[in-house]
Amino acid sequence: MSVGRAVLQRLQALPQGLQFVLVGGSAAATHLAVVGLLVALWGLPPLGANVLGFLVAFIVSYNGHAWLTFAVAQARGWGTVARFFAVACLSFVANELLYAAALHWLDWHYFWSLAAVLVLVAIGTFVLSKFWAFKARAA
Repeated sequence: MSVGRAVLQRLQALPQGLQFVLVGGSAAATHLAVVGLLVALWGLPPLGANVLGFLVAFIVSYNGHAWLTFAVAQARGWGTVARFFAVACLSFVANELLYAAALHWLDWHYFWSLAAVLVLVAIGTFVLSKFWAFKARAA
């Protein structure tokens, strides 16, 4: 058995909530890294960089949730992508509004403000993903 398959089997044996946290954490880390790089290296404003970070992180998030977190439902394809993109966009709007508020009212570094916002938005994302976006559809 390959190391990759063994790791995947261990991940699949974890509780769904933990799988969601791992995939979401990977997407959030991707999101934060993209924002950090775009701000630090290219001088983009944090809110603008956040849009690009969201789009890159969406790819990580969708694939992780489709193939791990919600794999049991076997809900894949363009319909699932569209529903999950709607969930992700709704989450991103909440993210952007909360991030703008945090940047305006809190005396925190932009990076830590975004990290806190990502954690807050994750709960709603899980509920909508599980019960709508990745819900198994009748054939």
